[in-house]
Amino acid sequence: QVHLVESGGGLVQAGGSLRLSCAASGLTVSSYDMGWFRQAPGKAREFVGRIKWSGISTYYADSVKGRFTISRDNAKNTVYLQMNSLKPEDTAVYYCAADPNRYGGTREGSYDYWGQGTQVTVSS
Repeated sequence: QVHLVESGGGLVQAGGSLRLSCAASGLTVSSYDMGWFRQAPGKAREFVGRIKWSGISTYYADSVKGRFTISRDNAKNTVYLQMNSLKPEDTAVYYCAADPNRYGGTREGSYDYWGQGTQVTVSS
């Protein structure tokens, strides 16, 4: 049974940093494209970024490019989202997701497995 568990969310001031973790069980993150999404109150869930199964390629939404970085620790079977220069508009519940087909896409439908999410709140 697959489980993705996000952690590391919290309250931070604008300009600050947080690192989210996504610990996986029941799958090996180095065999899946792993994505991060977020959902702000009253808005649809949106793509944040993803790392390819090879670990070589990452891709980010324009809104976070240059501020967020996705990485992976194969030994811990964990994917990370390092978030720097946070803005109030980054406030959302952040989800990690796994794509077994390795489409590496930005659409939710490409991802079969999802975590429960972790809240990130950025104060101004």
